[in-house]
Amino acid sequence: MDFEQLDWKKMKGLIPAIVQDGNTGRVLMLGFMNQAALEKTLESRLVTFWSRSRKALWTKGETSGNYLKLHKISHDCDCDALIVVVEPQGPCCHRGTLSCFALDDEFTGPEFLGYLERLIADRRKEMPAGSYTAALFAQGLPEMAKKVGEEAIEVVLSVTQEKRRSIEETADLLYHLLVFLAEREVPFGDVMEELRSRHFK
Repeated sequence: MDFEQLDWKKMKGLIPAIVQDGNTGRVLMLGFMNQAALEKTLESRLVTFWSRSRKALWTKGETSGNYLKLHKISHDCDCDALIVVVEPQGPCCHRGTLSCFALDDEFTGPEFLGYLERLIADRRKEMPAGSYTAALFAQGLPEMAKKVGEEAIEVVLSVTQEKRRSIEETADLLYHLLVFLAEREVPFGDVMEELRSRHFK
């Protein structure tokens, strides 16, 4: 990405930076960068802003530990705004929510899949008692793969039933597939990238 084209004059040395979760697609926050903040972000791979209230550079997470690990940055067609794609290391908002724009139980489009993937990863790490997801991990990969197969058959069989049944069985299949991918340590983003690469071949 060519950052030399950026229009720093329009907002007197600042550019709005929209932060997006690379795993879920959720918009997390809006900050402002000057050239020094952009350079530090690119160098450290931790998102840094210019704090207009403190009149100083501010690396998100330096106090809370909830850093924003940089995945990529791109600018818009007018070169006067940035989209910063990140891997958040915790809640982004000072309220303790993932996003400054929405509550944690509010989702748009497919972003819930990213949230669910993260929740499943937490279950795998913590293995809480009484958790169905943890019980699946305890059974091991062969049993998990078998469960994916069973759920896929249920989707096929739902073709003779009402549409609601297809919705329910597809939800079961997606959930068990995410559990299987977590055990295989395959990010769902890698599957999406495979689909994207096939489409644009």
